[in-house]
Amino acid sequence: MTELKQIYKCNVCGNIVEVLHTGAGELVCCGQPMELQTSKTEYEGTEKHKPVIEKVDDNTIKVKVGDTPHPMEPKHYIEWIELGNNKLFLKPNQTPEAEFKTTDQNPIARAYCNVHGLWRG
Repeated sequence: MTELKQIYKCNVCGNIVEVLHTGAGELVCCGQPMELQTSKTEYEGTEKHKPVIEKVDDNTIKVKVGDTPHPMEPKHYIEWIELGNNKLFLKPNQTPEAEFKTTDQNPIARAYCNVHGLWRG
């Protein structure tokens, strides 16, 4: 059974999907089951991948990817940053950070590296 906000990746074509509505079926792409991407918080490379949350003001949160800025090169970059239900998609050469408006007092941020997968901070 899937869960809301889970991320799955096709290991054949690279399609990535996020679960918006749960169901009992298996997610399949290119004739093969898709791989569930589990959120990493500790791993080699944490200093460049784990989202870091900073409070800007009462309603604004800044999310930076890594204590050391993550590379943003065409072959290795952060594809998106998410806080709650808000997601910002990035491209190579952009700064791996985003600001979000939220009233959540305990927000959880996620970021997706095209090489090293899903990270949570």
